[in-house]
Amino acid sequence: MGGVQLKSIGLLASLSLAFAGCKVRTESDAASSAPAAASATPEIVSTPSNVEMVLLPGGSFEMGNAKGDDSETPVHTVSVSGFAIDVYEVTQNQLAALELPNPSQFKGDKRPVEQMRWTDAALFCNERSIADNLIPCYDEATFACNFAANGYRLPTEAEWEYAARAGTTGDVYFASSDKLVSHACYEGTSQKGTDPVGSRRANAWGLYDVLGNVAEWCQDVYSPTYYAESPKENPVGPSEGPKRVLRGGSWKSPESECRVSARGFDDSGIADACFARNYVGFRCVRNLTAEEAARLNGTDASTEE
Repeated sequence: MGGVQLKSIGLLASLSLAFAGCKVRTESDAASSAPAAASATPEIVSTPSNVEMVLLPGGSFEMGNAKGDDSETPVHTVSVSGFAIDVYEVTQNQLAALELPNPSQFKGDKRPVEQMRWTDAALFCNERSIADNLIPCYDEATFACNFAANGYRLPTEAEWEYAARAGTTGDVYFASSDKLVSHACYEGTSQKGTDPVGSRRANAWGLYDVLGNVAEWCQDVYSPTYYAESPKENPVGPSEGPKRVLRGGSWKSPESECRVSARGFDDSGIADACFARNYVGFRCVRNLTAEEAARLNGTDASTEE
């Protein structure tokens, strides 16, 4: 298994420049104030690298916000296939486990990784895939994503919003009687930096820090007009462009930016070795295995082709 030991030369180099068999359980402590529409208890698995992921069945939802910024319109129906998504934002101890440099300003094993470019996040996904004996998704020369591979990648913007909403339809995923302070490390609650992941309440599907802490890279190229032309089934964003989507707001964001439909963006960093944003991180997703999909759909995987 010599390939498992190899580290991506691109990731090691870029971070240096910037810095100079599953065990199954269920999530029982999701936000108690979440609306009934999102009350289904998700299944959570532990990866070979001991990273917890929520298994989400596919579904349709209304993406966007008619009362939000122009880039959040028009509201449109989107369907996504089932996928697995990290319970927590990628943490600094995950970098250490893969023997990768840690560029983060706010040090701590359980704090989210920050100061990583979009390209660094994509290369990390490949390293994690190799460590777990999965097929990497990203071409490290072009950064094209092979969505059919079984390895880890960044979530599409549609996948991110679907997971963040957890079946809800409002600006936030919790009931109106609840407070953002209980769910997010943001401008009004942060100590001028990140919190350890999972310090606040999860959404109804068991995901922590989808609002605040670090803004999360998505797979998609950013376009403010993409919603007007987005396909309904599994949209993956425009084919090219210099900027990538960021979602969820961060520790330095005002409350108005910590919404499930709010869209941010930044340069991908492909040509910028000095990229350093101490409020930008990410979490990973992967495709469901046939067995996982069958469990979620209540079918027999052995009968599915």
